[in-house]
Amino acid sequence: AGTMAMATVNLHAVTSWVGIARLFAVVLSCIAFSLVASTGDFMDSYGTWCMFTWCFCFAVTLLVLVLELLELYPKLPLSWDDFTSAFSMLAALMVFTTSVVFPSIFISSPCRGSKCARQAVATAVSFLCFFAYAVEVGLTRAKPGDISSFLSTVPGLLKVFEAYVACLIFSLLDTFSKAGLQWCVAVYSICFIITLIIIIFTIGRCLTYMPCPLEKMLVGYNTLALMMYITATVLWPFYRFQEGNRPDTCGKNCKWDKNLGVTFLTIFNLIAYLVDLVYSTRMVFIRAP
Repeated sequence: AGTMAMATVNLHAVTSWVGIARLFAVVLSCIAFSLVASTGDFMDSYGTWCMFTWCFCFAVTLLVLVLELLELYPKLPLSWDDFTSAFSMLAALMVFTTSVVFPSIFISSPCRGSKCARQAVATAVSFLCFFAYAVEVGLTRAKPGDISSFLSTVPGLLKVFEAYVACLIFSLLDTFSKAGLQWCVAVYSICFIITLIIIIFTIGRCLTYMPCPLEKMLVGYNTLALMMYITATVLWPFYRFQEGNRPDTCGKNCKWDKNLGVTFLTIFNLIAYLVDLVYSTRMVFIRAP
């Protein structure tokens, strides 16, 4: 007679501090998208992004909780610690962006009526959801010198940040006919692709196929990426702001505002690659005792 496999229930998955933070994230993201859905005011591209963020984070976090509660994650062909670390960092960044974008687009001043009140509550709940994910990132971050789970280290978390910021840059790009602007787009694209490959290889346990140790490869790549981003930080505003100050007719989707956003995001990624290079160098040349 066949025997039925029994699933093991691991209550520590929901009673530990990490589990509690994930439970809060699930509940808060559910409340946020439910409140916004009740208003029906999320049909444009910004609203769709906000709803996707809350629903995506809710679904994946709930899946993580279920897999850890039933201890099914060891059966998956991936590095579970790297996956959860990368996702919590990504979720924190996505929810933070949504918490800023949603009120700036949908909440008018002065705020009146039940619809605006629900949108304001959804914004507050979204910020609390961001803090829940930020707490999870802090709780799961690797201790100094521990590189067994790369994406839970500072360089690993920075890789997720760099890839996400590059995606934000892509969403703001418009026309770029000049050679200098085309070089900037090439910088954003090349660095994004290589960073994404590193993240995927880490989660998929494929780092052993790399021709050299990850730490040494990161030093070389971060140096190259930093130099490329320095050129983009100079060239993008030089070519984009030759026409002068912000036009008075600039509206909601003003090209000038998008170019300014790309400029600041480029600076953010430049700083991220600089910090990444410092930490990667320390991983290679300064070993923990």
